[in-house]
Amino acid sequence: MRVLIVEDSSEVVETLRPVLLQDGHEVAVADNGRAGLDLVSSFRPEVVLLDVVLPEIDGLEVCRRVRGSSDAHIIMLTSKDHEVDRVVGLSIGADDYVTKPFYPREVSARINAVGRRARAPMADSASRERVFGDLQIDPDARRVTVAGEEVVLTKTEFDLLDTITARPKVVHTREMLREGVWGSDWFGDDHVVDVHIGNLRKKIDKAGGSSRIATVRGVGFRLAGG
Repeated sequence: MRVLIVEDSSEVVETLRPVLLQDGHEVAVADNGRAGLDLVSSFRPEVVLLDVVLPEIDGLEVCRRVRGSSDAHIIMLTSKDHEVDRVVGLSIGADDYVTKPFYPREVSARINAVGRRARAPMADSASRERVFGDLQIDPDARRVTVAGEEVVLTKTEFDLLDTITARPKVVHTREMLREGVWGSDWFGDDHVVDVHIGNLRKKIDKAGGSSRIATVRGVGFRLAGG
């Protein structure tokens, strides 16, 4: 995969780059936000490892702009103490985050996991469209509409909706969603699942649909009315 590292710490870059190259990825590096945006256009990465604190343009603004022009997977690199930055990053389109300090192999495992998601559809996805009231999901086209109007979702948001609607009568635990969407070797926590579910609900509501994803307290999520 083409991996872009946007990170101003040469120590972090030189720790990550050899591991990613060893795993067969093509790697490009930018040491500031502006250069990172330029490389998104020219290098066309499939995965962006994006530091939050960057010179010239900060990582959150870079994330926002990348998400407006690219469907690359975005993994934020955040400080242990920057909880707000992690939540904001996820809310504006990042797919995941890694907290510093981290093990390079952990980052590589996450990249390999999103690579598998990009290559293969969900096992439970049906080939035909699914309709739930005014909500319509086309798994093959990866398209979602509410009352005929398209709702633009990130890859992670779509994969969550796809997983839940493929088995609408099932209560999906956070562990099931983590495994189904991120993969069994993902190192993240339940908080990431909850934030993406929240973003998904907001987008459906904003499009004029009703909140279709119901919370089953203490268990997980299911399709409302499913």
